[in-house]
Amino acid sequence: MLENEIKNFISNEKGRISVAVKNLKTGETIKINENEVFPSASTIKLVIMSELLKNVKEGRLKLKDTVEITKEDITGGDGIIKELNLNHKFTLEELMTLMIIISDNTATNILINLLGIDKINAMAESLNMKNTKLQRKMMDLEAAKEGKENKTTAEDLANILELIYTGKNISEEYSLMMLNILKRQQVKGRLDLYLPEEVTIAHKTGDLDKLEHDVGIVFLKDSDYIICVLTKDTDTNKDGREIIGKISKMVYDEFNI
Repeated sequence: MLENEIKNFISNEKGRISVAVKNLKTGETIKINENEVFPSASTIKLVIMSELLKNVKEGRLKLKDTVEITKEDITGGDGIIKELNLNHKFTLEELMTLMIIISDNTATNILINLLGIDKINAMAESLNMKNTKLQRKMMDLEAAKEGKENKTTAEDLANILELIYTGKNISEEYSLMMLNILKRQQVKGRLDLYLPEEVTIAHKTGDLDKLEHDVGIVFLKDSDYIICVLTKDTDTNKDGREIIGKISKMVYDEFNI
């Protein structure tokens, strides 16, 4: 039985591990520590994307609206914008895409400033993400020292992914847009680590020190499925990526029939 196989694997691994899986054809679910709260790392960017597209749908913003990058906008960590010359103009659609497919922190913080933390958290609530909260911008080490950590659960992330998959996040049109962006993910080596290269995954990763997450939708010929694996307190980040990759392979082998 797949759930027991995953539980046995987890029992022999160091660190905290949370798993939420749903076969979107049969409805079969596997939930292990699914409501344990983890630092969200970059998985919170799924909520930011949703709030941006809600504003677009309601006419407050346009995807073609542009933002000029200033020195004050530059944020460390993941991303490409910080490596470019200043005063480039990016559309909101480009910033959203960079936030997701390469986890660009500068793009993310620009969008947080634009949308507002309270509105993003209200979006999380509306998406049935009961334990997900944005409390600080990316790379805000001072806020992190004060204990302001962004947080989420595997259950919450599975919820938002299912809403995207079924076309119920904002609207069918914007759900499809989100799905297509997630399929273009360039941060690899977690859910996809041991899967065949031709397998399509729409996913979002996240990492901090000794913390690795990857949450996504795997598309198979006969049955698509959601898989969210969160890890923390491993000896190394490589260990976390290996754990995600091995659990992902177990699920793939079970559902790819």
